[in-house]
Amino acid sequence: MNQPEKTRLLQQIAAIPAMERGTLSAHSSGRHLKLQRWQEGKNHTRHVSADELPALQNALAGYAQYRQLTEQYAELVIRATRQNIADAKKKYSSRPKSSGPRKKKSNS
Repeated sequence: MNQPEKTRLLQQIAAIPAMERGTLSAHSSGRHLKLQRWQEGKNHTRHVSADELPALQNALAGYAQYRQLTEQYAELVIRATRQNIADAKKKYSSRPKSSGPRKKKSNS
């Protein structure tokens, strides 16, 4: 497995300073923004003031970065897992077969 790459990805994930889930959209009045997210099967909406907008945009970008990095990490682990399974299968199938038929043990 590519351990340096895994370590690099984990370090990048740990360095993300802020995260928020959701999508920013204009409120129906057009003068305000709202943050919408799904949580526990429900849509939650929060109104966003102009002064919190920059921090919220950074947090949303942080979460997007987190998702992208964890997808890369998962892909590395999945590839290594598949390789380990294939290698184990090769080892198992290369064992020599027994040379003759097995004899039944008697119960006496």
